[in-house]
Amino acid sequence: MIGTLERKVLSGIPITKDEAGYISSASALQIFDLFHSANRIRDFFRGEVIDLCSIINAKSGACPEDCAYCAQSSKNTSDIKIFPLVDKEKVLKSALAAKHGGARRFCIVTSGRRVSASELRTIAGMISGVRSIGLLPCATLGLLSYDDLLALRKSGLERYHNNLETSERFFPQVCSTHTYRDKLDTIAAAKQAGLSVCSGGIFGLGEDWADRIDMAFALREISPDSVPMNFLTPIRGTRLDIRGPLPPLEALKIISLYRFILPDKEIRVCGGRLQTLSDFHSFIFMAGADGLLTGNYLTTTGRSFDHDLKMISDSGLRTSETG
Repeated sequence: MIGTLERKVLSGIPITKDEAGYISSASALQIFDLFHSANRIRDFFRGEVIDLCSIINAKSGACPEDCAYCAQSSKNTSDIKIFPLVDKEKVLKSALAAKHGGARRFCIVTSGRRVSASELRTIAGMISGVRSIGLLPCATLGLLSYDDLLALRKSGLERYHNNLETSERFFPQVCSTHTYRDKLDTIAAAKQAGLSVCSGGIFGLGEDWADRIDMAFALREISPDSVPMNFLTPIRGTRLDIRGPLPPLEALKIISLYRFILPDKEIRVCGGRLQTLSDFHSFIFMAGADGLLTGNYLTTTGRSFDHDLKMISDSGLRTSETG
């Protein structure tokens, strides 16, 4: 059955929710067949190039939103650094390090529901600077309007990031201070402003396979260019700090499932990959991924540029910088 679904996807026919459900139920004996098929789908639609991006935590903590997983929420009690918007020099220094490390994209990320008008003007200057050093600028600045996003595009922004996080059904279990519709509206505004869109979610929040499939089909409808896949790293002081990480093979199965549902999209493995995948970390490409967030994350430690570049090379793949 997995081989049949692979051939269907390779012929350009989308799989159904029932077929996605079959993939999600793949047994341990089928899991490597699933990876094999997902890897072929990745190669057919995306080739051998792995896209690397890096981020900077440009404004940290004191966020009024109540996202259950996030250490930056003021509703949680996590022990993190809290600081206002950093200066342009610090952003460009971090961006230059990311470029030297092999990243092609660089994302400016801020905490909070949305940045203020004055912060937006400052960030517009940062975006212009990031582009001037030869990186594609991305941003995660909250629930912005069309006018805000258009101004950022004019400053050089290439891609805007706003995750759905989970399914519409499960979303109220994750956050109550903004809605799933707020996210859809922001994504629509980014597209209307002519920006590339990055949207995905986080897994291991307590959602079930039906939620994972529903989010994937919502993303298929939205059609973002990049789909970031994060895995919960339980952080002390958050509402989800008692949850354990997903089993590695379950996390890899999610990546493969998304490759079947979103065959031509950039599937980028981001937060929690080290903590969740452990010894199976290098399987991410075999499972269907073609992008990585490299370097450190917002409030947790990531992986060095050199280690990720070696893993890509050892997998017989390459980055756009080496092609």
